[in-house]
Amino acid sequence: MQSDVGSKVLVVVRVRPLLVREVASGHTQIIRVMGGKLVVVCNPKKLMDTQGLSRRPKERKYTFDHAFSDEASQEEVFAVTTSFLMDPLLDGYNATVFAYGATGSGKTYTMTGTHLNPGIMCLTLRELFLKTTHAMVTRGRHYRVTLSYLEIYNENIRDLMRGGDTHLDLREHPTFGMKVSGITEYEVGNVEEIMELLQAGNENRTVEPTEANACSSRSHAVLQIAIESHDRVLDKTHAAKLNLIDLAGSERGAVTQNRGIRLVEGANINRSLLALGNCINALCESKITFVPYRDSKLTRLLKDSLGGNCQTVMITNVSPSHMSIEESANTLKYA
Repeated sequence: MQSDVGSKVLVVVRVRPLLVREVASGHTQIIRVMGGKLVVVCNPKKLMDTQGLSRRPKERKYTFDHAFSDEASQEEVFAVTTSFLMDPLLDGYNATVFAYGATGSGKTYTMTGTHLNPGIMCLTLRELFLKTTHAMVTRGRHYRVTLSYLEIYNENIRDLMRGGDTHLDLREHPTFGMKVSGITEYEVGNVEEIMELLQAGNENRTVEPTEANACSSRSHAVLQIAIESHDRVLDKTHAAKLNLIDLAGSERGAVTQNRGIRLVEGANINRSLLALGNCINALCESKITFVPYRDSKLTRLLKDSLGGNCQTVMITNVSPSHMSIEESANTLKYA
């Protein structure tokens, strides 16, 4: 793993445990992690004939910057994927961390977590508070940290803190980059406050049942953390932004069996995920000619947090169940 400012994209995989209902239904675990970097997907013999997998190799292997087994804790995932972003962030470098995967793969747990096991969003702000307090004493800097929480649903932006159906506009500010006009910004002081705000925001998030997930997120949820720092000695001010994103689950119509509005939602979700992938691929090329930020609201919002000296971290979430073999394999290929 490269954790210096020059490294652009870090890609990790997290395999969630089998759920209780999956174990009770006889699901088989077909994904294992080896050596902290290798993910092995096995095709169970019993599936060879019933699902037409006999022509495929028995194992498919994928290598990433880091891979977490189903035993990894929230703190372990945070330490590898996000903790190293704190110091560059305080020095004025933007960053983006997003959880990607099929619906039901554990993205929301990774990003938001629970009161007992807070996710990356809470752990990030907890460490950020510690870092800013320390820097105020040792480096003579003053910090102001604000956060906003929004969703992108069917290419429309909504304020999750405020609720309601008002659609907000996305504008480019000459100093602060991409800004959502009219978004609510909060200053918070402790992790308990953050958790309450996130839970209140998640209650306003667009969620609907599908065949693949009884509580499927139909939108991308974006927690934006803005940091303004003022160096009292040098009389200089820095501004930086960290985007923590719980992406909507990628979908296959054959699995979700969506119709009507659910089908439209799924198409918009997949289109914006494709746009995000295209932007990251363009930025990873040795000679960047054009980055298609305008292909979706999500990529436009992230325009000033993906390129240049910015850091991007992709946390790929997968289910280990044999019933999700196609979704997991497609997710790993995307990553």
